Amino acid sequence: MKPTKLQPMRLTPIVGPLLLELFLGVGVGVIGTWLAAQLGDTAGAAFALTNHVAAMLFILFRVIGAGIGVVITQYLGGGQRAGADAIARASLGASTWMGGFTAVLAVLFATPLMGVMNAPAEVVPLAVPFLMWLAPAMLLDAWNASMSSVLRAHLRVREALITVVVMQIVHLALCWVLMRALGLPGFALALIISRSVGLALHWRFWQQRLAIAIHSSDWFQLRWKELQAVLRIGLPGAAEQIGYRLAFTVSVSVAGLLGASALATQAYVLQLGMFVVLCGVATGLAVEIVVGHQIGAGHLKAADKLVRRALASGLLVALLATSLMALAGEQLLGLFTQDAAVISLGTQLLWWTVLLEPGRTFNLIVINALRATGDARFPVMAGIASMVIVLAGGAWVLGIHAGLGLVGLWIAYAADEWLRGLIMWWRWQSRAWLAHARDSHRRVRAGDGH
Repeated sequence: MKPTKLQPMRLTPIVGPLLLELFLGVGVGVIGTWLAAQLGDTAGAAFALTNHVAAMLFILFRVIGAGIGVVITQYLGGGQRAGADAIARASLGASTWMGGFTAVLAVLFATPLMGVMNAPAEVVPLAVPFLMWLAPAMLLDAWNASMSSVLRAHLRVREALITVVVMQIVHLALCWVLMRALGLPGFALALIISRSVGLALHWRFWQQRLAIAIHSSDWFQLRWKELQAVLRIGLPGAAEQIGYRLAFTVSVSVAGLLGASALATQAYVLQLGMFVVLCGVATGLAVEIVVGHQIGAGHLKAADKLVRRALASGLLVALLATSLMALAGEQLLGLFTQDAAVISLGTQLLWWTVLLEPGRTFNLIVINALRATGDARFPVMAGIASMVIVLAGGAWVLGIHAGLGLVGLWIAYAADEWLRGLIMWWRWQSRAWLAHARDSHRRVRAGDGH
C-alpha cells in the first residue's frame, strides 16, 4: 500500500485563521453576555442558561458534523476529489434534517428544558421565549457549520474566516440596536439575520473556490451511501459530545440550585475562559485537518510527529494564557458586574482555571487526532465514565454536598479534563490508532479502484 504524494503541511497557517474565527465567535458571545448583563443579572443568567440549552440541543448535529471534515480530509489526502464532493453535497441534506429537528425541539420543549436545568423562577420568563427565538438560527447554524467544515477540509481557511468575520460583524451591529430595543429576543433576531448572510457567503465560496454545484435536491435528500463514512466517525463523536454536554448540564443545574447570582458568576467566568479554550480548540481542529490529510495519504509517522509537537505548544500556550487571565481577573470581571461578591468568587474561579484549561487543551488535541485517524469509538468508551462520575457526579458532590459551591464545580471540571486527556494520550502512545489509520487509508484507496 504505497503512500500518496502529499505536499508538506504546517499547522500555523491553519491555526491562525481558525483562532481568529473562533475568537470572533466567542467575542460575540461575550458581548452578548455583557449586553444581557446590562439588563440585569437575571437577564444575564437567562442568557447564559438558554445558550447552554441551545448548545446541548445543537450537539445532535454532531452526529454528522463530527465526521464531515475528517472524511473529506482523508479523501482529499488520498487524491479522491469526486468522493469528497459527494460527501460535501450529502452533508447539506443531513444538516437540514438534523438542524430542523433541533429547532423543533427548542420550540416544543422550551419550558420543560428549563425545568431540567433547574432554572430559577425569576429566570424562566426570560429564558423560555429566548430559546424559542433561537430555534430558526439552529437550522441556519447547521448548514453554516457543514459548509464551513468543507471549506476548511479543502484548506480554504481564509474563505471560512471571511465568512465568519462578515457574519459576526452583522450580528454585533444588529445586537447593539436590537437588544436595546427588544431585550434578549433581539440577540436571537440578529443571529438569524447574520446566519442567513453567512449561508449566502458559504454558497458563493462553494461555487467559486471549490467548484461544487449545489442542486435543490441536495438540501433535502438523505444520501445514506455517502453518509456511511461520515456516520462511522460522527456517531461516536456525537455520543462523546452528547455525554459531555449532558454531564456539563448537570453542573449547570447545580449552579442553578445555588441561585441566580451563582449562575451569573458561572456565566461570566466561562465566557472569559472561552478565550483561553480557543487556542486549544483551534489547535485541535488544525490537527484534525492535517492529520486527516496525512492519513488519507498514508503518512502515519508524519501524523505522529505533528501531534506531539502540537501538544507541547498547546499546553504551554494554555498555561501562560490562563495565568495572565487570572492575574487580571478583578478587572475583567468588572466589565460584567459591579457586585463585589460575584467579582471575588469569579476571581477565585479564574485561578482554578489555570489548572483546568491545560487539561482541556491536552484532551482536545489528542481526541481530535484520534478521530482524524478513524479511531473514533475509543474516546467515547473511555471518556463516558469520567464524564458521568467525575464531571457530573463530582459537580454534584463537591458543589452541593461538600458545600464548595462553584469552586467544587471547577475542581470537577479540571479533574475530568485531565483524566480523559491522560487516557487519550495513553491510547496515542500505545499506537492502537495505527490499525484504524490503515483501515481509513485502505477505504480511501478502494474508492479509486485500488
